[in-house]
Amino acid sequence: MRTESGALVRVTRGIDAISDWSGRIAGWLVIPLIFVMTWEIAMRYLVKPTYWAFDLSYMLYGALFMLGAAYTLYRGSHIRTDFLYQKWPVKVQASVDAFCYLFLFFPGIAIFFWLSVDWAILSWQRQERAMASAWMPPLYPLKSVLPVALGLLLLQGASEFLKCVHAIRTGAWLTKQRSIEEALADELPSEGNAK
Repeated sequence: MRTESGALVRVTRGIDAISDWSGRIAGWLVIPLIFVMTWEIAMRYLVKPTYWAFDLSYMLYGALFMLGAAYTLYRGSHIRTDFLYQKWPVKVQASVDAFCYLFLFFPGIAIFFWLSVDWAILSWQRQERAMASAWMPPLYPLKSVLPVALGLLLLQGASEFLKCVHAIRTGAWLTKQRSIEEALADELPSEGNAK
């Protein structure tokens, strides 16, 4: 049982590391997004609006949003109504979470993943472009982000499910990741300490 639990911990930590790094890498998409939006605002007021900034901004934001989903799940930052949940014993929490992953999360995300692979392949075959824009940018790179992001989300969901299995067996959660708010609160100086 210890070997099995040790393997389970190693697998979850490996998957968590993938989600952590993919989220940190995807976070860098904010830099070009800020540049594009700033450029568009400046050009709108100084010269004239650009043809490309709106399209590029929704593509960058869409990629950032989707690629950040697995990282957000890993960090425990998805919305959860936990006024009841937090009072339950760990085994009950883990059982509820495991049930939700098995019967809600995995089927929905797996179907969406399967469909997104087809959409991406079809988009590449057709060399699909955005027809609502004068610039007509290619959409196939953006549609390729969907299966990648959903694959990462499924992988992180597997890690979370394995953490539930561990908690059901042992009555204790593996080390829970702090939420983004908790991490920021520790890293940023508090108002009382600010000079």
